[in-house]
Amino acid sequence: MSLLFTPFTFDTPSGSLTLSNRIVIAPMCQYSAREGQATDWHLFHWANLLNSGAGLFTIEATAVSPEGRITPECLGLWDDETALALNNHLQRARALAPHMPVCIQLSHAGRKASSAVPWRGGMLLSPAEGGWATWGPSALPHLPQETAPHALSLQDIKRIEQDFVDAAQRAQAMGIEAIELHAAHGYLMHQFLSPLANQRDDAYGGSFDNRIRFVMNVFGRVRQVFGGALGVRISATDWVEGGWDVEQTSELARRLKAAGAQFVHISSAGVSPQQKIPLGPEYQVPLAKTVKAEAGLPTMAVGLITGARQAEDILQRGDADLIALARAFLYQPRWGWMAAAELGGHVQAMGQYWRSLPKDAGGVFGPDARIGMR
Repeated sequence: MSLLFTPFTFDTPSGSLTLSNRIVIAPMCQYSAREGQATDWHLFHWANLLNSGAGLFTIEATAVSPEGRITPECLGLWDDETALALNNHLQRARALAPHMPVCIQLSHAGRKASSAVPWRGGMLLSPAEGGWATWGPSALPHLPQETAPHALSLQDIKRIEQDFVDAAQRAQAMGIEAIELHAAHGYLMHQFLSPLANQRDDAYGGSFDNRIRFVMNVFGRVRQVFGGALGVRISATDWVEGGWDVEQTSELARRLKAAGAQFVHISSAGVSPQQKIPLGPEYQVPLAKTVKAEAGLPTMAVGLITGARQAEDILQRGDADLIALARAFLYQPRWGWMAAAELGGHVQAMGQYWRSLPKDAGGVFGPDARIGMR
């Protein structure tokens, strides 16, 4: 049997969470919110992906405070209004699809906040352009020509920790089954981890133990209030000499496991323009393999994984436990169906779609997918 289409179960404080297969839709920013509130674009996008045949759907990077947004158009979960909009659109989307567990990625962009959307250049916005002051572990800009962020005080750090806790409680109240804390791609948690962005001389900077303190504190406090599956997305390397690396990632993953994590999601890069990324198919899979072997924590692999056989081979080699895809699902929202047809797996689908498959893929929807013709 295909490993990609075998179930996977997380043991959580509130019980077990079982995914019907090992395909994970990775978080993908849509830059389509209004004042942090979900819109009809999200309803369309989420309903589409909930009908994809994956085992777990992850909502895009969702800011825990207004100043934590990457762009003015980013999704948020920081007050009653943003929670109401997100919950309304999510529940409507879930009503239009077979049951699929939902994960939300909670994030704070730190010094990479207040940016233009990618198709408008992605650079920091000035106040005249709708931008705002940014914050980071140290007063170091991401790019030399950018305005430096304000260095967070200890009081600021505690406030942001509470923002994550509040957002996690809102997520649990709306029935979201999993949370992924965003410690990758150069955003605030990653900025604390990496010595390239963190040059503090207090309890949050310098040594490894100090640089992971913010991530561990947020994780521990969220773990206390959230009963579902909880994990962290980590950039396993900065791809810069002297930066964060896979050995430090493995040690962080070991500590997260001891603190009650259910998974780590292994990506890379994003904290420095000096990064030299060896792009190619599965280029991040060796990082996931190392972390999985060293930490013994269920691990998601991601990055230029596009084919069903490719995903299956990664699992068969034992390099990861789950396979996350992002852009492949934007291009082909029924990627899970195609993978099931190729590997002999089964997925759930709404009855309206049962007549859609070609004859040689007729078993993809499972034995109950039968429809009479007139």
